[in-house]
Amino acid sequence: MKMLVLTNNPARASFRQRIAVYLDILRDNGIECEIVRFPSGSLARRKMFRQATNFDGVFLHKKSLNFLDAFWLRRYARKIIYDFDDAVMYSDKQPDRPSRKRQNSFQRTVKLADMVIAGNSYLAEHARNFNRNVEVLTTGLNVSNYEQTGSSSDDGKIRLVWIGSSVTLKYLAEIKPALEEIGSRFDNVVLRIVCDEFFDLENMEVEKHQWSLETQAVDLAQSHIGLAPLPNDRFARGKAGGFKILQYAAAGLPVIASRGVNAPCVRQGINGFLAGDCSEWIEKLSRLLRDSQLRKQMGQAGKVEVQQFDLKVLGEQLVNLIKGCLKNAQK
Repeated sequence: MKMLVLTNNPARASFRQRIAVYLDILRDNGIECEIVRFPSGSLARRKMFRQATNFDGVFLHKKSLNFLDAFWLRRYARKIIYDFDDAVMYSDKQPDRPSRKRQNSFQRTVKLADMVIAGNSYLAEHARNFNRNVEVLTTGLNVSNYEQTGSSSDDGKIRLVWIGSSVTLKYLAEIKPALEEIGSRFDNVVLRIVCDEFFDLENMEVEKHQWSLETQAVDLAQSHIGLAPLPNDRFARGKAGGFKILQYAAAGLPVIASRGVNAPCVRQGINGFLAGDCSEWIEKLSRLLRDSQLRKQMGQAGKVEVQQFDLKVLGEQLVNLIKGCLKNAQK
């Protein structure tokens, strides 16, 4: 099988985590992929869409289409699979303000697809309003990459860690009051931020680690408690699978996550805690900071839980979904 993969930006984390990590698995299972980036001009895009006739199907990653692009892609493609892992129908800056343009382009794109792959059940519910063939595939990771990184630093400090992009750093900033209070109560706690932007705290030391694919696993493994705050708005609820939570679990860390948004990824009291308001963040953090045995116990439970999200497991599911959709493509 030959599949044309269309994306806005193959360098983005979303593409890497949803598509690029599976290319070898897809190829080993008889699915050859050609990756093409969306050009800016309408004529160039039509020329690109015409290439679809040479493939068994098109895998459209995250991009919502305007009317003309949707028309030409549907005309030339034998089969279309639409994959998305963010609430593209809402704005991240104004999630509670409806956008007719975003809604229309999302609806149009979902309707034209032969199959839709959503990053979580929340996104899938939106897609099922316009397409009956919707599957959920959580974003996965290579668990073994996090198992070979050694143990946490033994300098007497307990490291809270957050990993993410500069776009989502604002979510961590929302729990600053809780972090400041923790810093005033515990003199051995450090916040490690793994990102490309940072902020400081008055009552707690902040370790600023530049994110890189090569060092992220080590940065997590040398920490003690993973943080995953998110606001409970329509855009944040679309964040697929709580990827950073999977990273924390693979690194053997207990996690504290926002109540509601990340709930499907955290087993309360087993591999971590859910927290709502500031007082609850303080309570859960304090409990883990005081109990090293509980941290270890939850970290081990997370390692067991995360196995179901390994690339080998999810890669097999992706292969079956793609083959099931493309098998009836006309030759």
